[in-house]
Amino acid sequence: MKISARNQIAGTVTAITPGAVNGSVKVDIGGATITSNITEEAIAELGLAVGDAVTVFVKASDVLIGK
Repeated sequence: MKISARNQIAGTVTAITPGAVNGSVKVDIGGATITSNITEEAIAELGLAVGDAVTVFVKASDVLIGK
């Protein structure tokens, strides 16, 4: 697979919380967790399950930091 996003982080799915339209997918990236909200359809099409090795792609025009 080729993709233009340069921010790619390997991880493991630790939790999937279904919703009415979108589900929440938590990915462990070596001690930290990234959470992504994606459609239930995408979760099914990807066949995501806890324990799966995945890659998180971050493509955004802005990354915000707060303190």
